Amino acid sequence: MQPVFLVAACACAFGYGVMNLLMAATPIAMAMCSHPFANTALVLEWHVLGMFVPSFFTGNLIRRFGAVRVMAAGVVLNGVCIAVALSGVELERFLVALFTLGVGWNFLFIGGTSLVTTAYRPEEKTRAQAAMDTTIFATMTITSFSSGALVTTQGWTWLNLGSIVPVLLIAIALAWYAAHRRADLRTRAA
Repeated sequence: MQPVFLVAACACAFGYGVMNLLMAATPIAMAMCSHPFANTALVLEWHVLGMFVPSFFTGNLIRRFGAVRVMAAGVVLNGVCIAVALSGVELERFLVALFTLGVGWNFLFIGGTSLVTTAYRPEEKTRAQAAMDTTIFATMTITSFSSGALVTTQGWTWLNLGSIVPVLLIAIALAWYAAHRRADLRTRAA
């Protein structure tokens, strides 16, 4: 029940959930917008690059700026993804939206998994990891099963509008944790 653990778990689970929800819905949304399969493949290729290429430097960014700031950048990138996705359905918009979604997920997930390692004592490691994994994969299961149904019944626009809620929850959790940490530091300094 440590605040740092709750924030890290929230960021990882909701970050993964939003990424999974939008990524899984993209091929259906692009087909509904009459994009050829080659365009869909291109968008997903760039999304995967966005997810994993930053891993070469995300650790360095965390060491330099801290996990919370890197995670905040992930929230901003998720916001950019949603804004671009809501601005139109042209190939370029899908491409930019899914690429920024991938990078945003990378920053949230790696930042969150880095942050969670500060939340437990060595003897709590297995329980903390199990709780974290359960939270993340339960969220992924829900978003995987609901993605196709939501995009076909509610549409791409509503799917993105709905994604604002978990992104805002992550932002609120990070802001709360940063304020909590600053207050802790002031108390210790006094």
